[in-house]
Amino acid sequence: MQPHFREEETILFAPVQDADVLKALDEHAQIEEQIKALKNTGDNNAANHLLNLAAAVDNHVRYEERELFPHLEKKLTEAQLENIGKKIDACHDPTLKDDYSDAFWIKEKN
Repeated sequence: MQPHFREEETILFAPVQDADVLKALDEHAQIEEQIKALKNTGDNNAANHLLNLAAAVDNHVRYEERELFPHLEKKLTEAQLENIGKKIDACHDPTLKDDYSDAFWIKEKN
């Protein structure tokens, strides 16, 4: 998760430093701490730590999708958004394609 977080923090969040972005940064730090704690947890507590981590990641993703990204789209210019998109694309392996339809897992009935 660290590469993904660093990508967001250095490329996407960098132009805007407001309360919404600070919340996302705080959530990144909390998730990273939970991952560190999980690595140091004995088997007895691993399941609870995993459940807490999963909930934190799920809540964070929902926050970004529903609140933060729409907020950033309003705050940033079209040129800034395009530049951010290019920088993010440059960070990814070009051989890995995200070209699935939204419902790629649903089999068509014959």
